[in-house]
Amino acid sequence: MSADRVERARGSFEQRSWGDAFAELSAAWREGPLGAEDLERLALAAYMISRDEACEEAWIAAHREWVRRGHPARAARCAFWQAIGLFFRGDLAPAMGWSARGGRLLEESGGDSVERAWLRMLTALPGLFGKDPDAYLSFVEAGETADRLADSDAAMFARLGRGYALIGQGQVAEGMALLDEVMVFVTADEVSPLLSGIAYCQVIALCQAVFDLRRAREWTAALTRWCDSQPDIVPFRGHCLVHRCEIFQLQGAWADALDSARRACESLTGPPVWDVLGSAHYQLAEIHRLRGELSQAEESYRSASQAGRDPEPGMSLLHVAQGRIDLALPAIRRALDEAADPIARSRLLPAGVEVLLAAEDVAGARAAADELAAIAARLDAGYPTALAAEASGAVLLAEGESRAALSKLRAAHRSWRELDAPYPAARVRVLIGLACRELGDDAGCELELEAARAAFEQLGARPDLERLDRLEGTPGPDGLSRRESEVLALVAAGKTNRAIAAELFISEKTVARHVSNIFTKLRLASRTEAAAYAFRRGLVR
Repeated sequence: MSADRVERARGSFEQRSWGDAFAELSAAWREGPLGAEDLERLALAAYMISRDEACEEAWIAAHREWVRRGHPARAARCAFWQAIGLFFRGDLAPAMGWSARGGRLLEESGGDSVERAWLRMLTALPGLFGKDPDAYLSFVEAGETADRLADSDAAMFARLGRGYALIGQGQVAEGMALLDEVMVFVTADEVSPLLSGIAYCQVIALCQAVFDLRRAREWTAALTRWCDSQPDIVPFRGHCLVHRCEIFQLQGAWADALDSARRACESLTGPPVWDVLGSAHYQLAEIHRLRGELSQAEESYRSASQAGRDPEPGMSLLHVAQGRIDLALPAIRRALDEAADPIARSRLLPAGVEVLLAAEDVAGARAAADELAAIAARLDAGYPTALAAEASGAVLLAEGESRAALSKLRAAHRSWRELDAPYPAARVRVLIGLACRELGDDAGCELELEAARAAFEQLGARPDLERLDRLEGTPGPDGLSRRESEVLALVAAGKTNRAIAAELFISEKTVARHVSNIFTKLRLASRTEAAAYAFRRGLVR
């Protein structure tokens, strides 16, 4: 019976039916001893269905069996597989312990071996994530050994490490070229399923970190197909769902994004710092915020924080939506103070501009927008370029430079359309409409706001629709533009130019120009006369 189970298990293993392979091998092991090769199969099947304790037990047993049989290199390889699993679960200390044990075994065997390449890479892994320049050389040398010995697993992992290191050093083009090589190994099915899953997740995360959305979309689609072809797989499915959520959100498929984020939160297990549970909750919060479900958004941002993911910049944008600038401003400033590298700062600066403008700190918003523009120029990618143009346009509008703002905002809109990103494209159209209004082009303003409204309605962006309602209002009397009617009503309410600028998110210079135009059109001599006129026409009560 045990022999039959093992044969069925081997067939299931080859077909990547991980649950069946695990069940049969586990049952066979309970009935009698398993060979080292079958223990390795059991360990891998257990890993692929997230049975961590069983996985560890099987790797240890395989390791000991190879030691007993006098094969130190194979025993070391089992120790290294155990170390890789522990490392990517976040258990660094035991992972390094198993690496050291494998290293001691290799001291007993002479000559060149791929296990020595693995030892070099595993020893360098902590330094790689800590951006130690020596780690890159370790992966280069390990890769040379792997290529010479024609070991696909080690060759792929060496390229992954080199690509990661180069991107961390700012050599993005060189790093991405290596990651493309990594994915050739993976899509050609030339490496272990465990390493394939790790490669998918790391490569997609790196693509998103450097805003290479084309590659991120392509590899996320490939990861989805890979996971779907192995229904039992668990460890990488949650990562796949988080990546899909990010892409769905940008593409405007918010219902699909919400579904992916919820499923990711349900499926992710293990140490949150490594299994991106915090990112899943953060993505869920983002969709809730954009849809105007503010209480659910706040709850999900808090869950992200508890799982180890800083809830910024989303939490600050939520506070702006709630009218809590007093909470948003110190939080986004704190996050920016803590972000050291340009890529991390580029993810915070757009929200920083928005919060600072809401807080009437136009000078601070200008500094943030200029920094974002400089980073975007260095990265030379579509996504940060669009963010920078939008931020610069918004600041120029607040500074009263409507014509210059319009040029930047048009460029941002073109970039968002090229990226197939309907929500940011619609937000930019609102700003374009406001710039047209400031330039006296009410017809152009109306067209832009109408287009933005249609997009927001399709997306279900309730907060943006409510803001549009406030911006559009009703046509003004006696030839006044809508914005001039808004300013007249606020003047009649006793507000100063500075207070009006803050409420309408425009500069004091622009308010002063509107007040002058109102006086000229209505032949008024003072704010008192303007207030009386507004009361007579029912603009204020």
